[in-house]
Amino acid sequence: MRSFYSYIGAAWNSPRDGYVGALRQSRLKLWRRERTVQKIERPTRLDRARALGYKAKQGIIIARVKVRRGGLRKSRYVRGRKTSKMGMHKITMAKSIQRIAEERASRRFRNLEVMNSYWVGEDGRHKWFEVILIDPNHPAIISDKELSWITTGQRGRSERGKTSAGMKGRGMRKKGSGTEKTRPSIRAHDGKGK
Repeated sequence: MRSFYSYIGAAWNSPRDGYVGALRQSRLKLWRRERTVQKIERPTRLDRARALGYKAKQGIIIARVKVRRGGLRKSRYVRGRKTSKMGMHKITMAKSIQRIAEERASRRFRNLEVMNSYWVGEDGRHKWFEVILIDPNHPAIISDKELSWITTGQRGRSERGKTSAGMKGRGMRKKGSGTEKTRPSIRAHDGKGK
């Protein structure tokens, strides 16, 4: 499957050389006017969508989600103490922007489950991700051998950090020595896991 869509992946790896760079400005102009969570007909990056489990069948939809860029927006407060100790700058959330996008899509489509997501664009203020959502009660999904796993015991995948971006944010990519404090969770070890 990867070889069949390799030309799409190559175009996205070096967007300035191919058709992706030419379409970028016109796409971003349209995407800025869209709502925060926009349902779309087909994936923008077919190679990434297929690699993450997307199929063009009933019960699966794609949503493009807009999220703000940057670190944690902390307001400056008035205190009689050393300014450098305020903890205002260079503080990022424990949750990635991609996870925020997945959770927004999950809230927008309450009867669907988030399978995965991938990056499609960014400008100075926003990032856009496309989120693959699946209906766990659809007959086409229940009868599919590759997708039927999502029909049992998978409620709230994005909120529980079970997607690929969620697993990375919870420190689940690494195994073995040095990752003792990431399991069963970061919170179980007082935040010392990452």
